[in-house]
Amino acid sequence: MQERKQQGAPLCERAAGEFWAAEMSRRQFLRAGLTLVAVGLAAPPWLAHIAHADAQRLRKGEQLPNDHILVVLQLTGGNDGLNTIVPYRDELYYRARPTLAIPESQVVPLDERLGLHPALEPLKALYDQRALAILQNVGYPNPNRSHFRSMEIWQTADPDGYSRYGWLGKYLDTLTDAAANPVMAISFTQELPLALHSKRAQVPCFASLADLQMMTRDPELENTLKSLAEADERKMDSPATVVRQSTRTALQAMEYLRERVRGYQSQAQYGNDPFARGLQQAAQIIATAPHTRVLYVSVNGFDTHAGQATTHQRLLSQFAGAARAFYSELQTLGKADKTLLMVFSEFGRRVNENGSLGTDHGAAAPMFLIGGRVKGGLHGDPPDLRNLDGNNDLRMQLDFRRVYATVLEWLGGDPEAVLGKGFAPIPVV
Repeated sequence: MQERKQQGAPLCERAAGEFWAAEMSRRQFLRAGLTLVAVGLAAPPWLAHIAHADAQRLRKGEQLPNDHILVVLQLTGGNDGLNTIVPYRDELYYRARPTLAIPESQVVPLDERLGLHPALEPLKALYDQRALAILQNVGYPNPNRSHFRSMEIWQTADPDGYSRYGWLGKYLDTLTDAAANPVMAISFTQELPLALHSKRAQVPCFASLADLQMMTRDPELENTLKSLAEADERKMDSPATVVRQSTRTALQAMEYLRERVRGYQSQAQYGNDPFARGLQQAAQIIATAPHTRVLYVSVNGFDTHAGQATTHQRLLSQFAGAARAFYSELQTLGKADKTLLMVFSEFGRRVNENGSLGTDHGAAAPMFLIGGRVKGGLHGDPPDLRNLDGNNDLRMQLDFRRVYATVLEWLGGDPEAVLGKGFAPIPVV
């Protein structure tokens, strides 16, 4: 596992163990990696490279890549699907959860059998606008209840192996522009998710856009970066040259993002919680950085083994408020039809509540797709509590890789090149 983490770590982490440790003091590296201070360039070379590539396509009569955007929201810990999309007319649901079941009187009905947890009431407007698609009973064969392994499966789309590369990283590797565009994908996380690990593309990750806004000019660091450029000229055949060049490109990308988002004011009212901060930052990038196509947000806290009711209520309320504000901002920006928000968790929870007023690790669960081009509504049959698997878990009805195939097709990618055969897109986007 250490090898996998090292291979796919963000550029600043890998460089720390290879080149930077030799060329810079630790204090300088931390200042460069954590505050992302960079020399300011009005037109970074990689932008000119992308423009040249687009011109070449047009000259050859080829189409330009589409301008669709994917935002991934990861609900880390295992979201309780049965208390998210509630089978409020099923007596077995109430029998399995004598204390945790959502009373029928509190459910926000979607049809005669299923409804939203009351904390998700803000999403009802999106559902009514047909901008929210709910995919039911999503999972994979032979489900694994380990947080780490199940999340690894979701992020690599490889239930049977241990891939070093993520499904989005593999998608980026199919794009000729990915290696040249250092802001093709951005992750608002402390560490780069395995989903974005790739062979060629370098994906920046940072917890907050405040990291960019707080950047300051640093003469000492500027001199260091200048010395790197001069070293490149002196040692064109040096193994460290590629690392130096990639490092400068990454820092140029951070400066580019900082300049783009500076001064942008959100067009919607967000709360003050991890969901709101993550999706608000995604909206800022969508509004100001036209070369970004994939954004990744992760929120923890869904491992509700004990005292679930209060925690789950709070998390779902924050998620619903943030998602509604995000979609409202996309509409104001004219980007609702260009953006797809995909929401997933590594597994659902057990059907029966446990003795600690919580639920334990389960299997299949719902996924959400939100956007102006989705075919809104409920997709798939309700959870079948009368036909559980051998572990008394909900049975999978929809393989998550078919959802990924749908998303990849939305992005203009080739699902088979990323996922292999057998995962046809579903008609939901």
